[in-house]
Amino acid sequence: MKTKELDAEELKEGDAAPDFELKDQDGKSVKLSDFKEKKVVLYFYPKDDTPGCTKEACSFRDHVGAFNDQDAVILGVSLDKADSHKKFISKFQLNFPLLCDEEAKVSKLFGVYKKKNLYARLFWGIERTTFVIDEQGKLKKVFRKVKVDGHTEEVLAALKG
Repeated sequence: MKTKELDAEELKEGDAAPDFELKDQDGKSVKLSDFKEKKVVLYFYPKDDTPGCTKEACSFRDHVGAFNDQDAVILGVSLDKADSHKKFISKFQLNFPLLCDEEAKVSKLFGVYKKKNLYARLFWGIERTTFVIDEQGKLKKVFRKVKVDGHTEEVLAALKG
């Protein structure tokens, strides 16, 4: 009997965010539960230093003060290794941690690891998704299949609402 994997449709607003532990770009362990009493913007993106992902990361970087004003932390997650994250952070002066999900465990847990199609080539990867998590660890807002333009403003509005 085939077991059904948790997918993004099953994680919905109001659900408890699954706790996890990943290493950041410096090899430091980061747990979601480390941020209790804070709001968390957990965004999953396909790949470091690609056009859409760079635009998204730089937009979060440029608005980090507004996120701080909302008592929110930003955590980026991709399948990239720490060295790639370090280069990406350095190249674009990113001011928040990037977490390494090399085995896609957390991406699968959050249901964002999907079969994708690019130029008629099928492959598995991250579907750009953002989760806004409240101080109690509940999913306040879920943005699926994110379009980068205007996304940071949508996330800030969700934090305020």
